[in-house]
Amino acid sequence: MEWYTTLLLGIAILFALLLSGAPIFLAFLFAILTGIYAIIGPAGFPMFANSVLDTVSITSLASIPLFILMGELLFRSGTMDVLFDSIDKLVGRVRGRQYVLVVVLSAVFGALSGVAMAVAAMLGRATMPGMMKRGYDRDIAAGLIVSGASLAPIIPPSLLAIIVGSIADVSIAKLLIAGIIPGLLLGGIFLVYVFVRIAVNPKLAPANVSSERGDTSVGELIMALVRILPFAIVIFSVMGFILMGIATPSESAATGVVGALITAAIYRNLGFRMIWDSVMASITVSAMILAIMAMSKMFTQLLAFTGATSELVELVANLGFGPLAMLVIMLAVPFILCMFIDTIAVILLTIPIYQPVVNSLEFDPVWFWLLFLINITLGAITPPFGYTLFAFKAVVPDMTIGDVYKAIWPFVILFLTGIAVIVAFPGIATWLPNLIG
Repeated sequence: MEWYTTLLLGIAILFALLLSGAPIFLAFLFAILTGIYAIIGPAGFPMFANSVLDTVSITSLASIPLFILMGELLFRSGTMDVLFDSIDKLVGRVRGRQYVLVVVLSAVFGALSGVAMAVAAMLGRATMPGMMKRGYDRDIAAGLIVSGASLAPIIPPSLLAIIVGSIADVSIAKLLIAGIIPGLLLGGIFLVYVFVRIAVNPKLAPANVSSERGDTSVGELIMALVRILPFAIVIFSVMGFILMGIATPSESAATGVVGALITAAIYRNLGFRMIWDSVMASITVSAMILAIMAMSKMFTQLLAFTGATSELVELVANLGFGPLAMLVIMLAVPFILCMFIDTIAVILLTIPIYQPVVNSLEFDPVWFWLLFLINITLGAITPPFGYTLFAFKAVVPDMTIGDVYKAIWPFVILFLTGIAVIVAFPGIATWLPNLIG
């Protein structure tokens, strides 16, 4: 059987299983075991066992359960409520202040969580009812919450960045740091869009700013800043150590957990039951992620064994397309796929195929895989099956899914604008990582 027939057949089996609703892990496990038996025979099963062992032995993957635990501790301890109230005071009295609050909270919560669906659900539940009562535009509010939540996988610490970096064999530390400036850039684009819309149509935000929040005294502002300071412990213990070259991502994830425990203790929310629940939740999620990544490693080995990897590189070289055209094609595929199937599934399916092509095209690996990360994040908020959209809809029952679809499209365009800017100016993604060598 030709290599392309084998590849297409394997992908077709995967798609059929994923679209049937089968769990990602089981879908990949079935497809891979079938492929091993058909291509190698029973002698290939020990290779599968070695692949699993090699994956769980990768030390850099220790950061995954630790970052998950850090987020669980912060959310379950209730310390996010303190952060929400303090930032609300610090935003001040500006026209459309709730829009600004949503973007700022998205960036901060994203830096402390790294999971878009969790941030979308939390912000939808916490901010949407109040914004509607105050007369904010429903569509802008919904689109801003969903798109703002999608900064979480881009701004470090990001679980998706760790997964992408591990599978694509690119520096996880550099990929994490590379997301800082692009994440802030996207947040800035969202705010510029909102302020332009308000300038054109003032009815999109309440005219009476004082009706939203009265004057805040200097003492209240100082207290708000003081209450935020403990969160600086978490952020510094994660990204500070990486930027200074003191710690690896795995080590900084461990210090992040310590920082989360200290923060919870400062706010007097540290308890044995909370820690136990956080650990149990982290174990469940981490085990599934590691199992899925083991499947990806085996998928990569199968591609190499069938000759598909080398043949794909040769095929790309013979197409005659320029690097920019290939970049557009390679970004368009996962963007479309993420509209229909899970983000993790797209990562596992495309990275083993893309990696040799990226190397042959001589793209900067940090730049390309960051663009890939932003792209699949965008796919997760694009109709019809963006998972982040469903997480938001679940906590805002007054909106139909059609309303949510309508609200998100302008922000999809803003995301694409941000991607185009990063393509045109690669330094936005590479400047900060290059500082750490």
